[in-house]
Amino acid sequence: MLALKNITKIYSSNIIALDNVSFEVNSGEFVLLIGKSGAGKSTLLKILRREEDPTKGQVYFKNKNLLELSRKRLGEIRRKTSAIHQDFKLLNKKTVFENIAVPLEILGKSPKEIKNEVYKVVEKLKIKSKLDQIAGTLSGGEKQKVCLARCLISKPEVILADEPTGNLDPLASYEFIEILKEINKDGVSIILATHNREIVESLKTRVLTLNDGRLIRDENPGKYTLV
Repeated sequence: MLALKNITKIYSSNIIALDNVSFEVNSGEFVLLIGKSGAGKSTLLKILRREEDPTKGQVYFKNKNLLELSRKRLGEIRRKTSAIHQDFKLLNKKTVFENIAVPLEILGKSPKEIKNEVYKVVEKLKIKSKLDQIAGTLSGGEKQKVCLARCLISKPEVILADEPTGNLDPLASYEFIEILKEINKDGVSIILATHNREIVESLKTRVLTLNDGRLIRDENPGKYTLV
């Protein structure tokens, strides 16, 4: 489904963020991405959504080269590869409903369609009681569930999660990972970047390990082993 082929990313001052990285992710896989801070995890996830372009190499989604797509087609692909971030990126002065509805408003959906779809996803994530609450007043775990709901509203085929539990307490982290596991069972591919050893060891799934921009290990099931 997703493939990086010989990806290199060099920033100014000759900083090499990624160095000849190649791997594929199949439909329905749950893949963990680990590595020390600065190893290249966030850069890799941005390139997978083409939020950044590589210096060299190719990026494919369902055999389509993302580097050759028009802006319109790229927008369609991005809706199929939703992203979740450590810092939530919510509209803190808006309600939970308003935050979740944003992707559908951008697509020009009717108010009735938006309401129906929002209610479906909040029922799934058990946050219906929070719909009218201002997002900035939520707990960290609740905010991340809202972020996930906003991703799911677009019916993605892939979720790219960049340290989504980094600001959560252990219980909220556990609950969030359990939700991701259920979503994965529904056929959604997940690539999760994490520093959390417990998450890696509990999931017992494929693990990609980055070190200084290089992919040094690809194991299934993998372990939390850093250089």
